[in-house]
Amino acid sequence: MTVDMFDKINELYDRRREVELGGGDDRIEKQHEKGKLTARERIDLLVDEGTFVELNPFIEHRCNDFGLSDKKGPGDGVVTGYGKVNGNPIYLFSQDFTVFGGALGEMHAKKIANVMDLAAKNGTPIVGLNDSGGARIQEGVLSLDGYGHIFYRNSIYSGVIPQISVIMGPCAGGAVYSPAITDFVFMVEETSQMFITGPKVIETVTGEKISSEDLGGAKVHNSISGNAHFSGKSEEDVLAQVRKLLSYLPSNNEQKPDRISCEEGDDYRADLADAIPFDAVRPYDVRKVIEHVVDEGSFMEVQKDFAKNIVIGLARIKGEVVGLVCNQPKVMAGGLDIDSSDKASRFIRFCDSFNIPIITFEDVTGFFPGVKQEHGGIIRHGAKILYAYSEATVPKLTVILRKAYGGAYVALNSKSIGADLVYAWPNAEIAVMGPQGAANIIFAREINESENPEETRAKKIEEYREKFANPYVAASQGMVDDVIDPRDTRIKLIQALEMLRNKKESRPYKKHGNIPL
Repeated sequence: MTVDMFDKINELYDRRREVELGGGDDRIEKQHEKGKLTARERIDLLVDEGTFVELNPFIEHRCNDFGLSDKKGPGDGVVTGYGKVNGNPIYLFSQDFTVFGGALGEMHAKKIANVMDLAAKNGTPIVGLNDSGGARIQEGVLSLDGYGHIFYRNSIYSGVIPQISVIMGPCAGGAVYSPAITDFVFMVEETSQMFITGPKVIETVTGEKISSEDLGGAKVHNSISGNAHFSGKSEEDVLAQVRKLLSYLPSNNEQKPDRISCEEGDDYRADLADAIPFDAVRPYDVRKVIEHVVDEGSFMEVQKDFAKNIVIGLARIKGEVVGLVCNQPKVMAGGLDIDSSDKASRFIRFCDSFNIPIITFEDVTGFFPGVKQEHGGIIRHGAKILYAYSEATVPKLTVILRKAYGGAYVALNSKSIGADLVYAWPNAEIAVMGPQGAANIIFAREINESENPEETRAKKIEEYREKFANPYVAASQGMVDDVIDPRDTRIKLIQALEMLRNKKESRPYKKHGNIPL
């Protein structure tokens, strides 16, 4: 090798070291002082050791306005590339706040768009680590155009490859729309925020005073707005959660999630006979049922602090990944409202996009009544559940644990909207409405004309319950496939998943449907 070649190689490594240093030691130190890691430190935590391969490290901005001609921006403020998580490939980008505050410019956006295209071509998940001050104002409309290219790809690749956004710093203005289109959003408590307009602009326009954290912090988006799905106390915690989530997902919409081999005898009878109160009005935590049915420690709840009247998440049953949609009777008696309808519908559609069987644990009184709900559009939002279940072609199983009343019974994966199998526990009440309400309407005259109205009402309620509000009426009409011993729930689900593993079902050709958004 000639001396000249050695010089060129040394120059290459010098340039690479300059890029890897990002904004320099001082800015890296400031990043650490805020309790934040650098873009590259985050990548090291996310991917398997030694697997990251960087792409386009030498790209730089080409803006000469507002003094940028004199400023270098290594990598233009974003690190892109690919690596492996749990042995499976992913593509990723990680915004570098030490370079231009992670602000997005033309070439920054080009790097992200390129890596998204590669992810789609190769049928591989894309993970975005977001830490950006928003659009790079100095580049004007070029930065806005860059966002447009990213939004377009988020939309077109939705349902093709899993897309995960991790908010690890400020995410403002147009920058928040990309995460909103992706499948899952993670946030770091205290150090990450999302908002369209920041506190200063809000105060100027409306006079309202609020901090960045109270406006768009992790707690707000995980519990009030529903814009985020997971949060963690530290970046290390959040990135560990991302790794865990990826273990449940297939690489793309043409694959199924990896199955984990299980020991013989893993199809045990679950101890569920006393898991829920026999009295239909007493609350309980549906997570107890989930824990008894799924593989130990496998349940990963999604949006656990938002719309708590429904519980959703991913788990494994004898090694097979499933999506769970479960009414939560200890919150609002498990009734469905606007937020829970949105939460469930989006998760159902995600599972269907990526070949994940859907299991519904049902204990629902109905759609939640009230002027606020009606005026807020409960009809439109509730219809999303009907649409999502009807549209889904993955294996769909329902277990009616206790109550299944009215339109909510129909909406929650009933046979009429496409459930493959519906099981009911022997105490299940399946009816147009609860026995109390039904008896008051059907037997109103007899109750009112009785010498002892309360005694008559109690008798009529029990009469209605025995005659109509039981699983055998629905079973006799084929709306319930079997009434099962609660202790056999896990076994029945294992058998059903095995028999439905090769299910194929198509829908009429169309460009796309028009979900009631």
